[in-house]
Amino acid sequence: MQINFHRTTLILVIFLFLLQGCAATQQRRDVVKTGFLSFSERSMLTEGEGDHEALQRYINPDADWRSYNKVMINSVSVWKDEETQDVAPADLQMLSDFLYTHMHEALSQDYTIVSQPGPGVMRVTLAITEAEASSPTADVVTSIIPQTRILTGIKGYAVGGKPGFVGTAGLEAKFTDSQSGKPLMIAVDRRGGTKDLSGMTNDWNDVEKAYIYWAAAARYRLCMLRGGSNCVEPEA
Repeated sequence: MQINFHRTTLILVIFLFLLQGCAATQQRRDVVKTGFLSFSERSMLTEGEGDHEALQRYINPDADWRSYNKVMINSVSVWKDEETQDVAPADLQMLSDFLYTHMHEALSQDYTIVSQPGPGVMRVTLAITEAEASSPTADVVTSIIPQTRILTGIKGYAVGGKPGFVGTAGLEAKFTDSQSGKPLMIAVDRRGGTKDLSGMTNDWNDVEKAYIYWAAAARYRLCMLRGGSNCVEPEA
């Protein structure tokens, strides 16, 4: 039994080492449609094509991005539907706070965060449209023993390219002029966990990693739109 224990431990260590460089989350192939965006806002959306672009996005071609030096971040809302209705209120509050905190931390590196509309102020409005916790125990099993992935086909790779037993997050975001309400940028995205083993004991790890990525991606996209020269690419 002692030999088997050490052998199992060695296998776990090797897999952990090999998976260190794997992305924690990956973009899904579809989005969850909600009523958060108006019909006119949704009609502006086109398919994202470039690196770190949302699945669907709109960028105002006439926006003067360099004229904005302040950001006002609204409280994160949760679109209550079948994708989030089974999530406990305490978890939804935790996820909302987590997303807000990381968006605040990311954008505050380049903008002054304010609480009131005004000249040069961009308003950021975020909505959680999907939040599905992972199953850490099952996730570990399917990560260590690839053959068991056959059992996850119904929920996993056959649906949106997400491995089974991992978490999924959906987000809709609006960046508008705080005074006129003019849309500057709209993004609709959805990400799922991979077989990365970091945070494997945290049910919400995959969703939290998606939020961290989206916050970094928002900062990166705004930097590119301003014509910045040292824009930091987000890590998936």
